[in-house]
Amino acid sequence: MKLSKFSLLLVLGLFFSIFMVACSNNENTSAGNDESNEAVEESSDVEQVFNLTETDIIPTMDSSLATDLLAFQALSNTTEGLYRLGENAEIVDGIATEHEVSEDALTWTFTLREDAVWSNGEPVTAHDFVYAWQRALDPATGSEYGPYMMGGVLKNATAVSTGDKPVDSLGVKAEGDYTLVVTLEKPIPYFESLTTFGTYYPLNQKFVEEQGDAYATSSDALLSNGPFKLTDWESTSQSWTFEKNEDYWDAEAVTLEKLTYDVVKDPQVGVDLYDKGELDRTDLSSDIVDVYSANEDYEVTLGTGVYYLKMNQTTSDALANKNIRKAISQAFNKQALVDEILNDGSIAAKGFVPKNFVSLPESGEDFREASGELSTFNAEAAKEFWQKGLEELGKDKVELEFLTSNSESSKNMGEFITNQLEENLEGLEVTLKQVPFEQSLALDDEMDYQLQLSSWFPDYLDPYTFLNLFITDGGNNKMGYSNPEYDELLAKTADELALKPVERYEAFLEAEKVLFEDAAIAPVYQSARAQLISPKMQGVINNTFGALYEYKWASVAE
Repeated sequence: MKLSKFSLLLVLGLFFSIFMVACSNNENTSAGNDESNEAVEESSDVEQVFNLTETDIIPTMDSSLATDLLAFQALSNTTEGLYRLGENAEIVDGIATEHEVSEDALTWTFTLREDAVWSNGEPVTAHDFVYAWQRALDPATGSEYGPYMMGGVLKNATAVSTGDKPVDSLGVKAEGDYTLVVTLEKPIPYFESLTTFGTYYPLNQKFVEEQGDAYATSSDALLSNGPFKLTDWESTSQSWTFEKNEDYWDAEAVTLEKLTYDVVKDPQVGVDLYDKGELDRTDLSSDIVDVYSANEDYEVTLGTGVYYLKMNQTTSDALANKNIRKAISQAFNKQALVDEILNDGSIAAKGFVPKNFVSLPESGEDFREASGELSTFNAEAAKEFWQKGLEELGKDKVELEFLTSNSESSKNMGEFITNQLEENLEGLEVTLKQVPFEQSLALDDEMDYQLQLSSWFPDYLDPYTFLNLFITDGGNNKMGYSNPEYDELLAKTADELALKPVERYEAFLEAEKVLFEDAAIAPVYQSARAQLISPKMQGVINNTFGALYEYKWASVAE
């Protein structure tokens, strides 16, 4: 997920809260294991309520329209897809109990459980998935994530999304009420993980159409088929509650009775409420981390979001020069940035695919470790590349504009990087352009920038979710980068190597090296989240992608 595709609220709170995470909290227990069951038994006499916050209102509860972390978290609480994410990104049963894959890996046949119902009592059927997936691709719906998550995956998805084919030509059909047959455009090694994502959730067609424009605008205009029901909510609500869904097919596994949420934008207010015992978890901003880092409830979780400098080769002849780009990528001290500016456990990024995200199929080695340090701070090397680039350009100085949002944290980041670049690259003058985030999105879409701080959070469990950003003319490229060798390697991972996992990951490793040999981007840091977490919170799973947290198996324990 590209952060710039999310709501303004998430970026304005960029360093304060909400980041995707790559590993589970050490105190969490895994779904369904003996420890978890014991915790449930021990906590049976405890009030099973988590009191939590978000940085702003839920922007939408329509799974076809959701694009941001707040919406996907809320949808994950209330809705169940074919599968769910369990501990350590393990895919566990949801509405589907099993599936079969054809020999050519193009046809997936899912068997659905017959005991799943919507909160209005109607059964959850294969028809609900067909309707939801068609709706997400119907141009009339205006979904952003439907075409993105399903295009090139489901057969005819792209043609449906552009209106070139009817929605009923999409590669999904119901064979009876409890068999869903999905036809893919090509083999997709990560398709099973896609089925856990919010865009692939089912919808009750009769209910959605009866609600019309009011659908998903209030609790009364929603249905749930997941662990919780959203109550006391309207589209502008500053507080809301998730209550246990007694009609959920696996309700016996759900211990929590409620999750209450209030909008709290100021991290210090969150800390004050936590100290009063009114919150069970709160995010810490960089300026108050040191005050609470010795607190016994202090925890840091490394995430999978990666922040990087985009260098637009179409608006600057200097950035079109590889030596200039190499100079910039090595001219700022990333370790100092994460230590002094972020101060939240984030780590310096030395590649693009993050640490603790995926492992090589055969050896089990972490992808980041296997790929190595491809971009590091080296002021002396940066100066050498800089001089080579200036000579090739026939210049002795370069002026660049650096686009950031105007939030306080973005300003601090922009000023730090600007000072480092100007200090280490003689003849470089950087002008900071700080604009409201909404404006920065428009400038990015129009490719009207030179340098820009960008980010990416994964949508599924595969290196392709990161590396496909830089395919020539790709929808998320938006910086004029093009390398036929890189394109060919990515194409192979999606086609001829799709069913050859070892060779496929070798191609990913090679592609990432090509990306950094070209210095196409300059990685900055891999995000983390610093928090105060009550020890009463047990069994909360930190997801690798999609919704931040899984609460199905969570409980309150003294």
